[in-house]
Amino acid sequence: MSGMATTDGNGSTRNWTFLTNHAHVLLAIARNPTARLRDVADEVGVTERAAQAIVADLEAGGYLHRTRVGRRNEYTVNPSGHFRHPAESYRQIGDLLALFTGNPEEESAAP
Repeated sequence: MSGMATTDGNGSTRNWTFLTNHAHVLLAIARNPTARLRDVADEVGVTERAAQAIVADLEAGGYLHRTRVGRRNEYTVNPSGHFRHPAESYRQIGDLLALFTGNPEEESAAP
């Protein structure tokens, strides 16, 4: 993650990225709908507990649907969900999925 460091006017280093952890988790699940949350957390760089909380947020917001398949969870991403920020609320998250994962209908079709 050292590639994300920037220096502000006071000489202190700050790390930031353009996408939030919520976006990173959503993208990781869109790429692999049967991924374990432990693996999603590792990919995103958060704790497993943080990944669980993010998935709960995404589920509550209607962006994800979780289905229990045996001992595992399988996730379905809803590409027609809209961004939450007013500046992008007219756009669907399928646009983001398409940008980073390819065709959103192919990889994460809505239920």
